[in-house]
Amino acid sequence: MTTTVQRWTGRESRALREAKRMSIREFAGHLGVSERMVSKWEAGGEDITPRPVNQSALDSSLAASDIDVHARFADTLGLTPPAPTAQETSMPEEPTPGVTDEDAIPVGDENQVRHPIDGKLMTLVEAGVFFAGTDNEPVYVPAFYMDVFPTTNADYARFLSATDHKPPQHWENGKPPADQQDHPVVFVTWHDAAAYAQWSAKALPTSQQWEKAARGTRGDIYPWGSQRTPAKCNCREHGIRSTTPVDRYASGVSPYGIYDMCGNTWEWCSTETDPGRYELKGSAFTSPFLRCTPSTFNDASADMWDDDTSFRTVTPAETMRALLNVQR
Repeated sequence: MTTTVQRWTGRESRALREAKRMSIREFAGHLGVSERMVSKWEAGGEDITPRPVNQSALDSSLAASDIDVHARFADTLGLTPPAPTAQETSMPEEPTPGVTDEDAIPVGDENQVRHPIDGKLMTLVEAGVFFAGTDNEPVYVPAFYMDVFPTTNADYARFLSATDHKPPQHWENGKPPADQQDHPVVFVTWHDAAAYAQWSAKALPTSQQWEKAARGTRGDIYPWGSQRTPAKCNCREHGIRSTTPVDRYASGVSPYGIYDMCGNTWEWCSTETDPGRYELKGSAFTSPFLRCTPSTFNDASADMWDDDTSFRTVTPAETMRALLNVQR
């Protein structure tokens, strides 16, 4: 059961805040705006329209809300939310390994391609300098392609069906949770992630590749810019307490159109920090928003696995072009 808003006004903003049962201070922090701004919206009612960037944050906040919030929101506004879908009212069918909602996304950008081995949608990150780390040090990175979405349970199931690799420990009978096919695969070690990368003829990103793909070249703090907007990612403050579908936070994509570069799950990188330890990027649903900046440092033992750790893969631009030419 979901509701959508074509154009937000102060009336819808207040209805969402009340449906989420937040104070003005909490709601302002959630959206990354001032309390005065939220009060101004609500005082203006239908006569005031938030700026596009704030409309986008409101869209993301509503989309990420649970069914009860949608119901309260619709009731306050006198809306009739859509009837629950078959997926919401019945047991989901057993999925086909490797087939996700991502497969239905067309490749409309000339910089986007589907990898010929694992079928993942990838996008080009051009060669050039970006500002890295908390000190914004200029760093040159050659061109590469990165997965638009983290590796999902369905992606990983396809990998397992083609190899004899061991499934994550929480999968029952070697199969992922049926209602989480489009969620990032979790409980994977660095070794698991590297094995998937090797199978798909790709690699785990270096920490600098990952950070450039997340921040772009302008030195922005977050993928969407430098505005503090917790509503644009799955972080601890939302209280979701689990992973979310990899395509949920569309308003939080990076300058290259890459999803979940803040929140949802930490992601393994190929950069070794000490023998047997590797960098992690992106933060997770378990992390406070303050840790969601792509420049944040984190690392872990290669043998570590947890419910908030996943990965995505990359390939050099020249390698991708060669692969695509072979396919032709």
